[in-house]
Amino acid sequence: MQQPEYGTRIEQLTTHLYDQGYSSGARLRYQQVARRFLKYLYEHARTAETALPADVEGFLRQERRAYRKRHGHAPPSIPKWHRQRITPVRTILRLAQGQWPPASEPKQETSRELFHRDLLKGYDLWMDELRGLAAATRVQRIERAHEFLSGLRERSEPNRLHELQVRDIDAYLAFRTEGLRRKSISDLTSDLRVFLRYLYGRNTTARDLSTLVTGPVLYAYEGIPSALQAEDVKKVLATTRRDRTPGGRRDYAILMLLATYGLRSGEITALRLDDLNWKNEVVLVRHSKTGTSSKLPLLLEPGEALLNYLENARPRCAVREVFLCLNAPHRAFPHGTALYDVIRRRLDAAGIVPHGKKGPHAFRHARAVSLLRAAVPLKEIGDILGHRSTLSTGAYLKLATEDLRGVALELPRRVSP
Repeated sequence: MQQPEYGTRIEQLTTHLYDQGYSSGARLRYQQVARRFLKYLYEHARTAETALPADVEGFLRQERRAYRKRHGHAPPSIPKWHRQRITPVRTILRLAQGQWPPASEPKQETSRELFHRDLLKGYDLWMDELRGLAAATRVQRIERAHEFLSGLRERSEPNRLHELQVRDIDAYLAFRTEGLRRKSISDLTSDLRVFLRYLYGRNTTARDLSTLVTGPVLYAYEGIPSALQAEDVKKVLATTRRDRTPGGRRDYAILMLLATYGLRSGEITALRLDDLNWKNEVVLVRHSKTGTSSKLPLLLEPGEALLNYLENARPRCAVREVFLCLNAPHRAFPHGTALYDVIRRRLDAAGIVPHGKKGPHAFRHARAVSLLRAAVPLKEIGDILGHRSTLSTGAYLKLATEDLRGVALELPRRVSP
């Protein structure tokens, strides 16, 4: 590699890191590793465009030898040391080649794998067209169906699946349900019954085995949802509001949305800048569970928290999601579960130890309690929380325990003879 090309690569890397919001210190570390890697490629008659995974491994071996020679011992933290070198290398190779790691040759599928793929494709189509199930539900059921077929091993061959027996299902469930809670076992067996019903309907199995799969009986509303107390919500909001760092401003805006509207975590991570209608003071919420959307009034306190975050803490970048990860490259949260660590840290900082859930749903349940105590009708609570049916909202009635105590009858005193 000629010197001008070498400099061009470093310049391209620097521009990319700057655009992605990396700090000056991080850009300097990336540049140092990239220069050593490009030098290694040059010494081995390679370029960034032609580099292979073997070249990356060779560079890392050279780096380990150099570290041991300089310090007289191996790095104290191998994962951290490896990450500090592999990330800059992957970045510069991605810029040079467009993709890294390079695409591998597709694996040759066996006849059993081809049969499974066609079977699951038809299963997905059946759930979509005939039953109208949501995409997330179909994905979950397809994953469990694939686990079931894989667990059967040779019994899932096209010529053997037709003779599937109850003992085969029993053996799979005995292994698969070990250590699971009743709710998880119930969900698993329910999904398996649907898949077995599909297999029989297309004559893949000789018998309808779905009626022979049993799971634990769960009663409607048998569990009590976990909810934060009203004073706990106020305390965590007050504690987070005093944190004027970018992370504090972001987390306070998230907590205000949770406490005010009772949003699901996925609805918060999916919130986009275009969903905030400042002129009409409305926020568009896409309900992740039902696939519907609602327009909610952008109230004063959550609106101010959002504006404070957007003006003083949110990085300037092309990403349209409202809430971004703190570290570069600036990107949206990958999914709603990423908020659990955020919420847990804020609860810990406020000294709050919930008895049940420690994530975003505890705020959702707390909001449901406050609406119930304000005598808001169930239908309106369901609209705010994004429920399709009042049956879903009815589960929160159990949370208003203080209200139930108020209408409870006194136990009669025992009459002495």
